[in-house]
Amino acid sequence: MKKVVVVGGGISGLTVAYALLGRGDLEISVLESDSRPGGKIWSDRTEGFLCEKGTNGFLDNKPGTLELCKSLSLEPVRSNENARKRFIYSNKRLNEMSGSPMAFLRSGLLSWRGKLRMLYELFAPQGPEDETVADFVIRRLGKEGLDKLIDPMCSGVYAGDPYRMSIKSCFPRIKELEQQYGSLIKALIKIQRTRKKTGGPKAGPAMGGNLTSFYNGADAITNALAERLGERLKLGVSVQGIARLGGEKGNSYQLHTSEGIVDADIVVLALPAYATSGILKDFDARLSKALLEIPYPPVSIVCFGYKKEKVQHSLKGFGFLVPRREGLKVLGTLWDSSIFPNRAPEGHVLLRSMVGGAQSPDSAMLDDNKLVSTVFDELRPIVYLK
Repeated sequence: MKKVVVVGGGISGLTVAYALLGRGDLEISVLESDSRPGGKIWSDRTEGFLCEKGTNGFLDNKPGTLELCKSLSLEPVRSNENARKRFIYSNKRLNEMSGSPMAFLRSGLLSWRGKLRMLYELFAPQGPEDETVADFVIRRLGKEGLDKLIDPMCSGVYAGDPYRMSIKSCFPRIKELEQQYGSLIKALIKIQRTRKKTGGPKAGPAMGGNLTSFYNGADAITNALAERLGERLKLGVSVQGIARLGGEKGNSYQLHTSEGIVDADIVVLALPAYATSGILKDFDARLSKALLEIPYPPVSIVCFGYKKEKVQHSLKGFGFLVPRREGLKVLGTLWDSSIFPNRAPEGHVLLRSMVGGAQSPDSAMLDDNKLVSTVFDELRPIVYLK
């Protein structure tokens, strides 16, 4: 029987281990350095409010994720109709994003010059197989389209920099639409017509699918995986290094952990690149160095819980994202209690803001008091906090 050791008890490591449980020829264990499973998925419950410290869900466009939920007897909760209304904060006001091309052209988000440049998208040439998000968007939508539309999307989804991100890796569906239709505008019109014929919603979810979570928070899935793994999951065990037994041609390994030496025939490293780099430093210096060069912009989450009457904005929507040109430290704020149930007590609302990222990495490192006051000061004039 081969021994498999998975290093990392986040969603990736837990899922790999769970998928291997059916293999009778494998002995499986998961090593997690933290005192809790889940990694970046962490749902914090305080006084009736549910604040997601990491991701607040997943997109339902991947059958494998839904199949995993089914096998764990979990019931996913899709975001409600409010999630279709999304906003961009620009020029000191919230501008609603519309799935309708005509409604978008009537909006005040872009200047008329920017709108005319976007119409040129119908004739823009196709680009190479892969390129940066910025290069793709500037070629198809223009610089203003990048700054006011796609840059905040990159910040909200990846906390990343569009000038360093791959369009094929980060927004594959958008690249596919260009290849399939030759134009994003043509693709959007075609999708709207198809929805109209089939009776689907006029303003559907983002092209990537519906945001989906669970009634008791995103960590329901990692908690369920941890429960299925039982004693195979070892918490509070960190891994400092790895060595191959039998020289370069050896086919087994030794892990140097905080609990001593652990032998393994197969090792799965399900960790962030920077953490994997440290483990592989003596095992493969070249790979370790390459992994360390992958940027990980820091992000902090700030949640505010209020009585409804203390927030003058209706909060009927998904939330808003902020272009970096606005000069705010907040990347965006999601109105979680407006799109999912059980996020705030009756008569209250929950606002969840993201700070930092590639846009303002130093902001994520502020002390808690400064972080809270900064977010409050920036949110107050946007959603009219009392």
